[in-house]
Amino acid sequence: MSAAQWRRAMNSGATAAVRRLPSGPKTTREEARPDLQPLRWLRLIRPRHAIVAAFVVLFPFIASPFVTFQIGAQALALGLIALSLTFLGGYGGMVSLAQMTVAGIAGYTLAILGSSGTALSLGWPWWVVLPFALAIPTGVAVLIGWLSARTEGIYTIMITLAIGVAFYYLALQNYDIFNGFQGFQRVVPPVVAGLDWRAPLPFYGLTLFCALAGYFFVKHLVRTPFGIALQGIRDNPRRMNALGYNVVAHRVAAHAVAGFVAAVGGVLMVWYNGLITPGSVSTSWLINILVIAVLGGMRHPIGPFLGAIAFVLLQTFAIDLIDRERFNLVIGGVFLAIVLFSPDGLLGLWSRLRARLLAGRAPSAMRPLHRDNNRRRQP
Repeated sequence: MSAAQWRRAMNSGATAAVRRLPSGPKTTREEARPDLQPLRWLRLIRPRHAIVAAFVVLFPFIASPFVTFQIGAQALALGLIALSLTFLGGYGGMVSLAQMTVAGIAGYTLAILGSSGTALSLGWPWWVVLPFALAIPTGVAVLIGWLSARTEGIYTIMITLAIGVAFYYLALQNYDIFNGFQGFQRVVPPVVAGLDWRAPLPFYGLTLFCALAGYFFVKHLVRTPFGIALQGIRDNPRRMNALGYNVVAHRVAAHAVAGFVAAVGGVLMVWYNGLITPGSVSTSWLINILVIAVLGGMRHPIGPFLGAIAFVLLQTFAIDLIDRERFNLVIGGVFLAIVLFSPDGLLGLWSRLRARLLAGRAPSAMRPLHRDNNRRRQP
């Protein structure tokens, strides 16, 4: 090999070696510019999210005070209680009928320790009572979870139903603490800095804030290692136990989280009704929360709020269609129809409608591709 050939070979080898060098991790635009990293979450916002956000914010300004308070605020408060059941049943596989009981305990705590029209109330300030109204129901939910965590399916339902019925009769027959059948009247929200939280617009804003906080909290929690482990326990508890996960501890912790969410909804419901009686925690309301959760769908945290809106609309306007004493037939008929045609509730109906719309667009878009494939297959 001549000297000129040797130099050309070395130059080409060096160039090839340079070309074979690893390029290293790719640097994205946000990594190259740290000032853009806080704006990454903007990519997660879809047009439908912006439309829903604009609607819930502008809703009290375009609706009457009756609709804002009676429909909007009540649906958000009930949806928050149903959200606790959706979290337990949809992500933990534990269908608890005691969530309204937990919410009722929050309401009774608020009425007994705070101010009301009943002489049994202790009259503590609302900012002192509120932590107790959230902590005591959460502790009760932990106890319910500890009792029912070792059971599954119908046994969990029966244990939680028994607890709910027992608390109903305790509140109905005890006059020294729960004031018996009459319960506590005039349990109204406070007036803070001159703002009356009983007014439709402030109360709707309060329920909307709590509902959004609960929705994003549950949505974030199910993506954490705890939420993923809980879903694994839902699918196969024996395998998760074999992998080293404490199944009972995860289930009890899930009950604690759901109990806190239900307690917030219970406080809002007592402020909405202005009273708390044994009828608020009766068997019918234990079932109504399950109806709301199933009606909306238990696959996503938005499901209970959709179910609550449908339930409140039926409860409010079904009386105009049928006799006052038989309006529950309309609610039951709609519930059976939705469950019959869509076991996943309103979310399932939306998924099927969306799939059909996308399938209707697919043939026109896929037709050229199929035509090209057929041409290639021809000899």
